[in-house]
Amino acid sequence: MAGIYLHIPFCKQKCTYCDFASFPDKLSFAESYMACLYKEIEMRSKELKDYVFDTVYIGGGTPSVIDPKYIYGAMKQITKLLRLNKNPEVTIEMNPGTVNESKLRTYSSAGINRYSVGLQTAIDSQLENLNRIHTVREFMTCASLLKGKNFSVDVMLGIKGQTKDDVKKTIELAAGVGAKHISMYALTPEDGTPIYTDYLNGELPDGDEVRSLYDFGYALLTEKGYQRYEVSNFAKKGCESRHNLNYWKRGEYIGFGVSASSFMCGKRFTNTFNLDEYIKCILSGFLPVIESETVEKEDAKFEFVMLALRTAKGISASEYRKAFGSDWKEDFAQAYKKTLSYLKEEGDFTFIKEEYLYVQNQILTEYMEN
Repeated sequence: MAGIYLHIPFCKQKCTYCDFASFPDKLSFAESYMACLYKEIEMRSKELKDYVFDTVYIGGGTPSVIDPKYIYGAMKQITKLLRLNKNPEVTIEMNPGTVNESKLRTYSSAGINRYSVGLQTAIDSQLENLNRIHTVREFMTCASLLKGKNFSVDVMLGIKGQTKDDVKKTIELAAGVGAKHISMYALTPEDGTPIYTDYLNGELPDGDEVRSLYDFGYALLTEKGYQRYEVSNFAKKGCESRHNLNYWKRGEYIGFGVSASSFMCGKRFTNTFNLDEYIKCILSGFLPVIESETVEKEDAKFEFVMLALRTAKGISASEYRKAFGSDWKEDFAQAYKKTLSYLKEEGDFTFIKEEYLYVQNQILTEYMEN
């Protein structure tokens, strides 16, 4: 199975940590942009006719900021021109400050059955510092509208002034409103974003402090019945994100829209990040790809190992052998030997021990050098 990603690059205002392709000042372009996105799906449809897609993920930006009729139109175009399996997982990202009952009805009629809600923190002053457009109260209103539905909540660690008590309040709120999935990830201050100045000034929690917050949050989520299946993702049993799992299993996916990336037939390719250029390309009948590369076998082997070790399940020796015709421990003998003390083996699987999963990047460096 493969996945579909749609990028909706509009939002009300930029969060201080955001370096994604999103445009708070170009919402008036939404109708033109979505018409081009529909066209891009049509342009790709012939080459995708033999694929059956298991997931659709609508991200951004803030997809919920545009008129829901455009989301409905995108799903109609997908079901018309591409093949979905009988029970696809269809997710849309939402900011709590942009959601209402009418939008949710339209999303539901479009086939959306999973919602990803950006809470980040249950502390209003921290939301304000992050330049989020919503309050905790608005998140609670959004959650009440989603009651009984399959939804995920984002929780951010490493926010300026954040304490363990803040993390506790955030996780308890997310769990208390019925989230079946919680993504708990560390803030990454990217050069060029407003929050990068706070990072340079030493005003954000350091690595050890974030690790402590993560360990605390991990223990609390486990206590509340959420199972960690990837370093930053926790879910109630059976509620893991199928779309994200496809990424970590190195599955194929096609991306539509500005900045969207794809991995199909052993090639990775990325669309332009420029909104005007994207629209001009589509209107001129050209695909808006700006980068394309074939993933060589040795790089593919590393990707397989790197992505699998991010998950709690780890590397399947049989799946690796099926994909590459060799033993991963022999292919990465030097790195395997160096990292053996961090690993655990159960049958066909090798995975990073729980206490080291958060620092898996340091472990994976050995495999990159191998």
